[in-house]
Amino acid sequence: MSSSSSASAVPPEDDVCSVCHDRFRIPCQANCSHWFCGECIIRVWHHGPAVQACKCPICRRLINLLVPAPLSEQEDDPQLHRILGEIQHYNCIFGGAPRSLTQRLQDLPFFIRRLFRELMDPQRTLPLVFRARMMMMVALSAIYVLSPVDILPESVLGLFGFVDDLLILLIVFLHLAAVYRSLLLYRHGGQ
Repeated sequence: MSSSSSASAVPPEDDVCSVCHDRFRIPCQANCSHWFCGECIIRVWHHGPAVQACKCPICRRLINLLVPAPLSEQEDDPQLHRILGEIQHYNCIFGGAPRSLTQRLQDLPFFIRRLFRELMDPQRTLPLVFRARMMMMVALSAIYVLSPVDILPESVLGLFGFVDDLLILLIVFLHLAAVYRSLLLYRHGGQ
């Protein structure tokens, strides 16, 4: 079935939807990295109460965001527009809700992997403001981590002195993931 070990922009070629057990039709990746047919995961959502996010049929995590893969199909297919509209509706309802720190930490690997894959893909472009903001955050955090001046100096506290450096890196990565998540919501969620 779907593997949660790798997040990518397209589903694996040898994989199938874990709901219908058929080839992907309008493939969507959930924030837990699993792939589903857009129609299948929307049916799962409609099967339960529509006031709450659906759970991933594989790992049972709440799905906060569905990201459709780039489509090579006919753009004027009415079923395609209906499913994409449902996905946008789902993302508008559940994608912008405040999430706990635990959920953000769980989603961090997915968004960081997807962000760096998009940075390396010459076919996809990120907005210039986002790239500049990202580069500035990474540069400032690198300067702090590498500088000898720290809140908790390593020379005095030993290994415990690296705690502030790790916290700075965690905060930067959480912020990068949150900004990239809002960019994905804007692209795919219609906000």
